[in-house]
Amino acid sequence: MSEPAAPVTTPYELLGGEAGVRRLVDRFYDIMDEAPEAQGIRAMHAEDLGPMRQKLFEFLSGWLGGPPLYFQRYGTVCITRAHQPYAIGEPERDQWLFCMRRALEDLGAAPEVRKMLEAPLFRIADFLRNQ
Repeated sequence: MSEPAAPVTTPYELLGGEAGVRRLVDRFYDIMDEAPEAQGIRAMHAEDLGPMRQKLFEFLSGWLGGPPLYFQRYGTVCITRAHQPYAIGEPERDQWLFCMRRALEDLGAAPEVRKMLEAPLFRIADFLRNQ
């Protein structure tokens, strides 16, 4: 008789589920709004970050292994097309990553979780470059 498989723990669960992902997104946008290091990408956003907070929360929920909220609400959306109007080069990619890395750190995400997410977050941020 074989042993039962160990339960798969997703980044969504490791970050604390819905509440944890919501805190991550809120911290991410707070950093973007306040940090001089992120002024380039902050300028690309509307004054009211509320709608973007919700969209990123919904996207990350599914991307991190939780409920696919973004897909349920918007269906299949080309993420690169949504970012096309904005000049996104290496500096903007790096500013986005700065905010996300710092948000993960500020929330006390375990080093293993941060390491697990480092390469996939870089790939997403780099994929959106159009400059």
